[in-house]
Amino acid sequence: MPETLFASTEGRLLGVGLALAGLMLLAFGIGWYLFPDSALTYAAITGLNLTIGRAAGMSFGYASGLGHTQVIPLSMLVETIKVLVVYPLFVLSWRHLITLRRLQSFVTRLHHAAELGGGAVRKYGIVGLFVFVFVPLWMTGPVVGAIIGFLIGLRPWVNVAVVLSATYVAIGVWGLLLNELNAWAATVNQFAPYALFLAIVFIAGVMYLLNRRRERMA
Repeated sequence: MPETLFASTEGRLLGVGLALAGLMLLAFGIGWYLFPDSALTYAAITGLNLTIGRAAGMSFGYASGLGHTQVIPLSMLVETIKVLVVYPLFVLSWRHLITLRRLQSFVTRLHHAAELGGGAVRKYGIVGLFVFVFVPLWMTGPVVGAIIGFLIGLRPWVNVAVVLSATYVAIGVWGLLLNELNAWAATVNQFAPYALFLAIVFIAGVMYLLNRRRERMA
């Protein structure tokens, strides 16, 4: 089974993603002993990115006093790992090379989201996929974009290259915007940047609940 799994391009992408995730965990472990305060902030940014979204993670990073050189590369790394782990797992599950019973509902939701957002992408191809991933709307992130790329028949490396390129450009734009908002908020009150972060979390929560309600009604 492992030989069959990693014989495919998606399997090799999964291997790279898992290796990057392992290295990140190792770096966090070392950082926890050497620089516990900084490591905790980086871990919080990572966790927020994974659970709520990049805007929340990046906003927290800027509110914590970090700059572009810390927040943007970390966000890029986290998004890259998400794509290189979740996208191959979806494809390998789709091809019945692996069974993800505990994650089946998550995989089903990803497929549903990809089907809902894939119309324009199918029409415009690579350009449509780039725009889909770049535009900051609910369920238009890199993971769903990569799954759409797979469903419309893009080659794996082309798919990943387009998705990650759009993701990195979007992260750069988010960084510039959030840093400016954070600087403005800091002039109002020293705790205002954290209020901005909480507002982003609240908006993300509302959008999530509305999306789940829409899915149940569909």
